[in-house]
Amino acid sequence: MNKAKTAHHEFPPCHNQDSAILILGSFPSVKSREMGFYYGHPQNRFWKILEAIFLEAVPKDAQGRKEYALRHHLALYDSLESCRIKGSEDASIEEEVPTDLSPILQKAKIRKILLNGKKAAEAFCRYQKVDEQIQIITLPSTSSANASWSLKKLIEVWQKAIQGD
Repeated sequence: MNKAKTAHHEFPPCHNQDSAILILGSFPSVKSREMGFYYGHPQNRFWKILEAIFLEAVPKDAQGRKEYALRHHLALYDSLESCRIKGSEDASIEEEVPTDLSPILQKAKIRKILLNGKKAAEAFCRYQKVDEQIQIITLPSTSSANASWSLKKLIEVWQKAIQGD
């Protein structure tokens, strides 16, 4: 049986002064924590979606993915800094500790926050207060566990959120 363990965010947020869109997940998966960067599980469709939106291949390594995100003015982070979690199961999350978004919001000119899935949205809404002028959009999760959404459908809604004003 996979027991819940306390886990901490093991890598920093990805952002710079040019970041305009902040994408928040809930908490890094086991594979992401192993890789040391966001959306590291090969079955997660996040990077495939960005490839389709920006018509540019995504590098496989963490540093290349960081540069890719920053080149497209994206900031990446998660709603939770630590929690008790069974493996990578969002449904098992307990004892939440929210992240501090203020360093990102102070450094970058974030105009949109995209919440990757319901758990990210729940945690964000529970703990965060941001400027009313920042648009907040909850999107369907890019996780392969969200099997009711095809890659094509995910690309459509994510593209509208990223590229639409």
